[in-house]
Amino acid sequence: MKIAMILSQAMRERLFSEKAMERLRNFGEVIVNETDDTGPEQVKKVIAGADIAITSWGSQPIDEEILAAAPELKLVVHAAGSVKPIVSDALWEKGIRVTGSPKPLGEGVAETALGLSIAASKNVFALSKNIAAGGWAEGKDDIKELFDITVGVVGAGWAGKHYIRLMKNFGVEILMYDPFIPAETAHALGAEKVEFEDLLRRSDIVSIHAPSIPETYHMFNAETLALMKKDAILINTARGSILDEKALYAHMTAGNLKYACLDVTDPEPPAKDHPLRTLPNVIFTPHLAGLVNNGQRRIGIHTGNEIAKFLEGSRMDCEVTKEMLKTMA
Repeated sequence: MKIAMILSQAMRERLFSEKAMERLRNFGEVIVNETDDTGPEQVKKVIAGADIAITSWGSQPIDEEILAAAPELKLVVHAAGSVKPIVSDALWEKGIRVTGSPKPLGEGVAETALGLSIAASKNVFALSKNIAAGGWAEGKDDIKELFDITVGVVGAGWAGKHYIRLMKNFGVEILMYDPFIPAETAHALGAEKVEFEDLLRRSDIVSIHAPSIPETYHMFNAETLALMKKDAILINTARGSILDEKALYAHMTAGNLKYACLDVTDPEPPAKDHPLRTLPNVIFTPHLAGLVNNGQRRIGIHTGNEIAKFLEGSRMDCEVTKEMLKTMA
């Protein structure tokens, strides 16, 4: 068994701890890219004769030219987000299986969304600014606990599902909108599947976890934002394109929403004079909801888990087929 790590050296060192590397070596021979060059010629050298290839951010598509150097390739593990940058028609045509890392990334996103849900409900952001300015408990009456409220989850991929699991630890009602998830699955997760408009009307917190696809572009716009409760909290840790920022600014300057917590914008970063920057109840974070710093090493562990399942003949958690790409980020 030969495993070719065709991702860059810098990315490998960021994602794979020595523990994760040792596990890969237990599967077979591991060949690493000892440079930051991920161009075709370097990749062909590293991938030559491999059974499994590991890619990541910055990797190029595994096309027919690269596959010619690895005729025995059976599996590609993408140690990053969307597999779209690395797949090709040649990969699918040769029946090579592909899996990614949305599970560990989604866990990080969901945990960030939970943190924002708690902080915004507790009114932490306004209270902190008030104390820094010399005040104390002004705004404490505007606190809500995660109890006896309704939480709406838009999109039930890995991040959305994990956010639902986390929210089940609180005394809240959970609504879910995802046209690709059946009601039975939602119920098994502990959520009620509803239509998008119903979710907006009923929810005290709305957390966005949908993919960026044509169908979700600006699904939060002037018309749909108007359906939300006046004091609702909106959290976007998905993609900036899902939210019409001009409409959000107009909606909030009219006195709506308790908070909008935005980990993503369109484009990123937002312009320095972006009007949303002027609103005290718009909370920005710099696209950190996935995995950063030490958290990125979850991906290395996950990669080993997927390879183990592949070798055992078990179902991999994050396998992707060509047909699935239409509804994925």
